[in-house]
Amino acid sequence: MDRIFFIPSSGPESWKDFLASKKHWKKGYSAKTMAYCWEDSNGFPKNFNDIFLGVGLDLEMILALPEYKVYLDTKKAPSQNDLFVLSRDSQGLATIMVEGKVSESFGKTVKAWQTTPTKLERMNFLISKLEINGTVKDYHSLRYQLFHRTVSAILVADQFHAKKAIMIVHSFSQTNERFDDYSNFIKILNPDIVPKVNEISFCKKLKGGIDLYVGWIKGDKKYLKK
Repeated sequence: MDRIFFIPSSGPESWKDFLASKKHWKKGYSAKTMAYCWEDSNGFPKNFNDIFLGVGLDLEMILALPEYKVYLDTKKAPSQNDLFVLSRDSQGLATIMVEGKVSESFGKTVKAWQTTPTKLERMNFLISKLEINGTVKDYHSLRYQLFHRTVSAILVADQFHAKKAIMIVHSFSQTNERFDDYSNFIKILNPDIVPKVNEISFCKKLKGGIDLYVGWIKGDKKYLKK
């Protein structure tokens, strides 16, 4: 992190101050939609808890930080997560990175993004942290964003000595746009998983003892009008 001091939210409109670009703050787009949804909930949105319980997670939110930057293999180009949630259950802490979507894409494929030796090094770092087999070329068709968002959850879990790391796509698309990209990514983490909407899946226990989970949760369409 480049800052360790955080200012309390004064409401959903205050979230836009942390965006990399204010042009992303528009009605019907994920940044603004997520801010209004989570602020209105004052905690986990209403369908989250039931979905957590479906995979044995009884989580209590401790704090949530919008636009949370996580440095990866270097101090350059951090992963700027839409929302970082620190939570806990009876077994200890859990870190959650939430990626908001409406109809926005997950950005470039690994092949399109990985154009320099430095980027190749980063991809190898992400692959090692996810503890998956294969080389960078094996993942060329997948979306780079999903790799670094998930690794963000793992790195912060390690920082907080958390027992669980969770990456959630919070999608407000009523037709589940981009779910295929998410599904293809999840299958490399655990080929036995059949990804579903409104479900969180346990992927694996990492070598450091952290349990890795991923999920796709559908948001309430009423927040698209905010």
